[in-house]
Amino acid sequence: MTGMTSSARPFLNRRLAEFGTTIFAEMSALALRTGSINLGQGFPDTDGPEEIREAAVRALRDGRGNQYPPGPGIPELRAAVAAHQRHHYGLSYDPDTEVLVTAGATEAIAASLLALLEPGDEVIALEPYYDSYAACIAMAGGTRVPVTLRPDAGSFRLDLDELRGAVTDRTRLLLVNTPHNPTGTVLTRAELTAIAELAVERDLLVVTDEVYEHLVFDEAEHLPLAAFPGMRERTVTIGSAGKTYSFTGWKVGWVTAAPGLVTAVRSAKQFLTYVSSGPFQYAVAEALALPDSYFTAFRADMLAKRDLLASGLAEAGFEVFRPAGTYFVTTDIRPLGETDGFAFCRALPERAGVVAIPNAVFYDHREAGAPFVRFAFCKRTEVLEEAVRRLKALSA
Repeated sequence: MTGMTSSARPFLNRRLAEFGTTIFAEMSALALRTGSINLGQGFPDTDGPEEIREAAVRALRDGRGNQYPPGPGIPELRAAVAAHQRHHYGLSYDPDTEVLVTAGATEAIAASLLALLEPGDEVIALEPYYDSYAACIAMAGGTRVPVTLRPDAGSFRLDLDELRGAVTDRTRLLLVNTPHNPTGTVLTRAELTAIAELAVERDLLVVTDEVYEHLVFDEAEHLPLAAFPGMRERTVTIGSAGKTYSFTGWKVGWVTAAPGLVTAVRSAKQFLTYVSSGPFQYAVAEALALPDSYFTAFRADMLAKRDLLASGLAEAGFEVFRPAGTYFVTTDIRPLGETDGFAFCRALPERAGVVAIPNAVFYDHREAGAPFVRFAFCKRTEVLEEAVRRLKALSA
């Protein structure tokens, strides 16, 4: 009877049955197998600041964080997160009661949703959304209600009437992501004001994923939702060191919120990882104290890479939505005579030696995302130049 059980029920919890292996694992494996340039998964191909890497080495050697750090995170990092929020946004948080360190933003999202949702609660999320959102809502027993960002004059925009119409008596929480992955949209002051007014009017909680807060371009400005009237006490803000300092493997994220919300999220988080990333927490505390010139140079570097890839994609025949934030470019493949993003991305390594991600994986309404494909530009300039050279074969 090897491999057999007495139950006909599938092994996997039915709430997770629809998810399977993430598209990132599939496409990264495809990149390795074909020797293609991987512009799919969003991780840099160079490390962040040398002094921050050395800070982690120093902590390791000094024995700081090699054993379990405190459950909420080391005091130095919580103080640094609070100082960061105050310096950049004028938001005041108590490091002891209003900051929680997590195993990256992904755990922060999971812990927040597991803590704040009960079966049957509805969660409104801006579609397309990062794939862990849907899985975490499902694990919590919630019901996801997508509100779709739609192409409009070269970017993707939120329909505020559609958002308002999606709220019902069962809505518990709004899950907001700005700067937005995968579309690169940065929500405007007017849009965020409307979201805040809706949350206050309908007494909704808000979880806001702001991991790309320092990657905004051109005239865009990142505005934390917690700073809007009536939002401080109802908003869980999520940040991360991975995207800002290019150490995605360290998995250091954080939550800032009012004490009651942090206590709730910590109650769930303690049974997920309990604690993580001990020595790296000390390094990230130092990273958060880097001067403003670091963020300025970081943005300028990513802006140049955005323009390089976006221009190359346009020359290759894609319709390009030039992002106002994040490090992803969304494209429309219909000008190339294609309509199926999945088929296009699975064939692209053989056709051009490049890997991308089909945006449809981020949609409940798969047809709405079918012709869109996402490319990451958080790579070395010479890698992007070679990718552009290869992609131009499509237009030929």
